[in-house]
Amino acid sequence: MNRLTTVLLTALAPMAWGTTYLVTTELLPAGHPLLAGLLRSLPAGLVAIAIGRSLPRGSWWLKSLTLGVLNIGAFFPLLFLAAERLPGGVAAAVAGVQPLIILALGSLVLHERIRPLTAAAATVGAGGVALVVLGPAAELDAIGILAALGGVTATAVGMILTKRWGRPEGVGPIAYAGWQLTAGGLLLLPLTFLIEGAPPQIDGGAALGYLWLGTVGGLFAYTLWFRGIQRLPVIAPGLLALLSPVVATILGATVAGESFTPLQAIGMTLVLGALVSGQLVTRPKPVPAVPGAAETALVRR
Repeated sequence: MNRLTTVLLTALAPMAWGTTYLVTTELLPAGHPLLAGLLRSLPAGLVAIAIGRSLPRGSWWLKSLTLGVLNIGAFFPLLFLAAERLPGGVAAAVAGVQPLIILALGSLVLHERIRPLTAAAATVGAGGVALVVLGPAAELDAIGILAALGGVTATAVGMILTKRWGRPEGVGPIAYAGWQLTAGGLLLLPLTFLIEGAPPQIDGGAALGYLWLGTVGGLFAYTLWFRGIQRLPVIAPGLLALLSPVVATILGATVAGESFTPLQAIGMTLVLGALVSGQLVTRPKPVPAVPGAAETALVRR
């Protein structure tokens, strides 16, 4: 599979996550964000493990738990706390700094060189997200900001470790995603009942919303996401994550009737430009052909 196909498939994950806000506000019962996170992760994870017919072995029990806590279990509570204390636009704007965090961690942990054009694309993308989602009446809350930063940092560390550890030989992407979704869901299970209590009455619309979050936003999205992290330079999916607030804004304007300003259009243009340029500058350079290389390879065999 070529790089363009991998990029496009990976991009489907943050695009699916961009539907979460609309689904949550229009279909799900209010005041139960942890339940939404639980139903988004645990059932999808168990289904993925059943499909993949594979369980972790050896050190991968600890690695899967670590990745599941970072990418799912820690991220969801911090995300929900930020959503409760911040307007959605402010929380999304904070999330826009994740590519910059990934650049720094990728340099420290993976020893990936920070290219000036890549850093510029990440900076422009973060600024574009701010223009898309921030309004003049945006309110700031210190705890909310810290929660949002904690959430994006947790997933950034999760992405770096996913890239560093790779995937065990013989384990498919569905089973690999299932390990993490299940680990994160098991962490959320006691938190949900301790903090939110008994589940609310679920009507048909809520059931449809939870089904969407668990399948498209859970199993489907995370399978493609973890697969893309392992096949692409780590900053590439980091930039693709900026699609999530963009999709959320578009859906808000077209479906929920929210206003869409010229400033948001400029911000969206900047984000899309950063996405395209970021993917181009992270493409691996072709290795020039060396005369006699084929013959040397044959001799070595």
